Amino acid sequence: MDSSRLPLTRDLVLVGGGHTHALVLRKWGMRPLPGARLTVINPGPTAPYSGMLPGFVAGHYGRDELDIDLVRLARFAGARVVLGGAERIDTAAQLVHVPGRPPIAYDAASVDVGITSAMPDLPGFADHGIPAKPLGRFAAQWAAFREGDGPAYVAVIGGGVAGAELILAMAFALKQRGRLAQATLIDSDEALRAIGSQARAKLRRALVEHGVRLEENARIDRIERGYILLQDGREVLSDFTTGAAGARPYGWLGSSGLDLQDGFIRIRETLQSSVPNVFATGDCAHMDFAPRPKAGVYAVRQAPVLYHNLRALLTGDPLRRYKPQKDYLKLISMGSREALGERFGTTLAGPLMWRWKNRIDQAFMEKFRDLPAMDTPPLPPEHTLGMEEALGDKPMCGGCGAKVGRDALLSTLSGMKGSNRKDITPLPGDDAALLTTGGASQVVSTDHLRSFCQDPVMMARIAAVHALGDIWAMGAEPQAATANLILPRMAPELQTRTLQEIMGAASDVMEDAGAVIIGGHTSLGDELTVGFTVTGLCSRPAITLAGALPGDALILTKPLGSGVLMAAEMAGEAKGEWVAAALKLMSQPQAAAARILQNARAMTDVTGFGLIGHLLGICEASGTGAELSASRIPLMPGAAALADLGIRSSLFPANQAAAPELKTRGWQDLLFDPQTAGGLLAAVSFEDAEALREQVQAAGYPAAIIGRVTASSGAITLSP
Repeated sequence: MDSSRLPLTRDLVLVGGGHTHALVLRKWGMRPLPGARLTVINPGPTAPYSGMLPGFVAGHYGRDELDIDLVRLARFAGARVVLGGAERIDTAAQLVHVPGRPPIAYDAASVDVGITSAMPDLPGFADHGIPAKPLGRFAAQWAAFREGDGPAYVAVIGGGVAGAELILAMAFALKQRGRLAQATLIDSDEALRAIGSQARAKLRRALVEHGVRLEENARIDRIERGYILLQDGREVLSDFTTGAAGARPYGWLGSSGLDLQDGFIRIRETLQSSVPNVFATGDCAHMDFAPRPKAGVYAVRQAPVLYHNLRALLTGDPLRRYKPQKDYLKLISMGSREALGERFGTTLAGPLMWRWKNRIDQAFMEKFRDLPAMDTPPLPPEHTLGMEEALGDKPMCGGCGAKVGRDALLSTLSGMKGSNRKDITPLPGDDAALLTTGGASQVVSTDHLRSFCQDPVMMARIAAVHALGDIWAMGAEPQAATANLILPRMAPELQTRTLQEIMGAASDVMEDAGAVIIGGHTSLGDELTVGFTVTGLCSRPAITLAGALPGDALILTKPLGSGVLMAAEMAGEAKGEWVAAALKLMSQPQAAAARILQNARAMTDVTGFGLIGHLLGICEASGTGAELSASRIPLMPGAAALADLGIRSSLFPANQAAAPELKTRGWQDLLFDPQTAGGLLAAVSFEDAEALREQVQAAGYPAAIIGRVTASSGAITLSP
């Protein structure tokens, strides 16, 4: 039996995207556990690899080379990604709390959130210093500083190996640009005391050769803008001050109910914490059974044991024990393409060590760059004619990419018998119905989305925004909604968890829009589908597709590209940061934009038929044409690059067939890209257009004037 059709019975939650969890995700993708729903929680879509940080600081690696793409990795593993930083684990209720969303329930959990090098006890550091961990913020600020102009003064607080690596890399990078004025390494004790005498001597020599000033046994009074004040009254000039000392656990671990050692989670040989269904690994964990210094090598070697034990806990099998090695090869960057290697007191240094370190680092990252393609199930040996053509050459998209084309839908609707009811106002081409009830005008619409995202909360938000689009496009105020949900097969407890997440997220969107969810229907099926029937009240004449006049300007409130991005994400071709940006745009409600555009002559929301298909709807209903300015059409990050690579949503051919005379190629094909929860497309008077665009942008939408309405009925042209 296909394991993807087996019911889900247990929730496994990975808190943090550290090195161990990244390796577990990769292993999971190659051998998933039937019945387990896997979730990974991380503040951002990527997880930087700390082993290559000094090389990035020195300029040997680009910023992208540091990052493990967790969104892409999670898709490979069949996991949902929750982009947000955990702020609490309630081990009694078995819930992980993430700001801005319902708590995430677990049956088994693992924590791999790393450490921070923030120094809250050091006056002025929070305002004028940049902690080296977490790496994301540090890397971004260093990249900007490194590329600046003028003499540069830099300092690193903490004279351990990590501090020496950082200051050497910073000094090298700034010397290469002719900017280094002063580089200082500061330690309150003797520097480099944790390594052997030979290695210490070589690193001290490297500091001298790179012109690094070493301040040992130096106590810091406070950090100021542009300098560090020492307790003896001396000042150390520094425009970029970072900390590589005093690695700290995250404070929220203290309220977790887990046993801690100096704030770090105490773990046993099985990597379990004091609560057996909660594991911990990497730098945030303290190995009670064999204390060791914080080092990435332990995190990497814990991965096979963690992977086995998480599965074993969910299946009832025996757990394994992790045995850390007594010593390991320490490879330390020395600024230029040289490194120092030390193990068991033996020390080697030079370019050869750098090449060795680089090979090890690149091999680790290659595990995540080149994810193995998983075989698709073959067709049955005997099947009906036309099955290959019906399946196509790629998986069916979710969201609006899974819908039928405009021509098929309109041809079906045109054959339906019209109504002669006086309380229904016919609206040719509009997606919503306009009813008159007791003298009030009411808009009714329904829509649903086949899941394209593993996170039910994100799907609920996007589906709610998507369903409300027709209400907002007609200038109505949302009133009420009913939910229509299909859940994948799962145990009753998981059904309850999932429904609570969906309804909690959807209710927030509806209530913010002024509507209330009054009921709904649920059923079980092969995959998650979320839909809503919504109503809205019109206090003024409804805005329809008809009414656009030649000369009107066309305003689009959101960029295009969600169809291509989601198709690429399914294929593992989209960067995680692009996917995260697209999801954020799709979940952005349109209420404020709709109020600003309430005097539009015609308006629609851009969804499954793409920009051209929905613009055709306005043109056909208004008896007009349109001219689009291609260079002014806003695009989602990454959409143009993916379109140029030939990636298309499965609905693209049907959308393109609606306007065969419009020849596009490359990124311009995004004009036919099906959008999920896309922007409003409004025809407004030319005189008001610029002021309206500015108001919509001020309200937080990346709006643009993308063209004008013409007198050529039904004709759409494209200009540069």
